[in-house]
Amino acid sequence: HALLQAREEINAFMTGFPDELLWEKPAGAASPGFHLRHLTGVLDRLCTYAKNEMLNDDQLQYLKNEGIPSAVTTKELVEIFNSQVDKAVSQLSVTDEKTLTDFRGVGRKQIPSTVQGLLFHAAEHTQRHTGQLLVTVKILKNKQ
Repeated sequence: HALLQAREEINAFMTGFPDELLWEKPAGAASPGFHLRHLTGVLDRLCTYAKNEMLNDDQLQYLKNEGIPSAVTTKELVEIFNSQVDKAVSQLSVTDEKTLTDFRGVGRKQIPSTVQGLLFHAAEHTQRHTGQLLVTVKILKNKQ
């Protein structure tokens, strides 16, 4: 529900957001573009770990590029986030509840977690950045 709520709020709040403000950093805060990319990337990475897989080269490159401005539009970033939420919800629907307490190593250091911990953190982290995104967007809209 947290993922679906985040998607609903982000889609509503980002409608009509000007592309030229996407990489603005008011008072040095993270840009809306970063938050949108980071929301997508973290959700993908945590779901990958929950499946007991390591990140691939594309995921590692995505991580490196999350804060780098590009010509991508607000609409495109929101659509990419929506697609990642769909993938996460699909993964949740087929996750066997018997595996929720199974160990999962996170990252190269194999930091210990569980499937449940990773899925919970995916939802919690998504909500955190959704809130940060909405505040940043509100500030930038009011500057216009």
